[in-house]
Amino acid sequence: MTDKEWAKVHSFVLVSETNQGKVVKTMTKREMYEAKTEEFLQPVVDEHGFELVDVEYVKEGSNWYLRAYIDKEGGIAVDDCEVISRILSDWLDKTDFIEDSYILEVSSPGLGRPLKKEKDFARSMGKLVEVRTYRPIDKQKEFTGILKEFNKDSFTIVIEDNEMTFQRSETALVRLAFDF
Repeated sequence: MTDKEWAKVHSFVLVSETNQGKVVKTMTKREMYEAKTEEFLQPVVDEHGFELVDVEYVKEGSNWYLRAYIDKEGGIAVDDCEVISRILSDWLDKTDFIEDSYILEVSSPGLGRPLKKEKDFARSMGKLVEVRTYRPIDKQKEFTGILKEFNKDSFTIVIEDNEMTFQRSETALVRLAFDF
């Protein structure tokens, strides 16, 4: 069996130690592609003075996309995306660890950038955010309010003087809301 054939049928397992013993997390192929790409890309982006916002490997229609979102103070330019795209493309061609055909995109996260990491939530404290949940809460799946607090598991927004806490695992999307 070749390495590619093996990777096609196996999940990847991460094991980490905790006070109570071992915690095992199975990593899907998609998660492994994202993690490996992020691991390569983080020092490259740092070297250029950019922020690596996110890496995602998603299927849209019949096409797979590997997307890297980068940003910097004052906003990212097309030339910045091109520099990172060329470096990433060369590395992907050399390592060839993604077995599917895919389209590579490097871009700005845009105005509607999702809040995913702790630093995203910290930067957005006190700002108006839009929340979408997987399941309805009181027959509603979309909420808008001021981000009041957060931790690794949940966050709280204020909607018209009422606080509402959401579990991050039950939230489909959190992003800055814009009032046009």
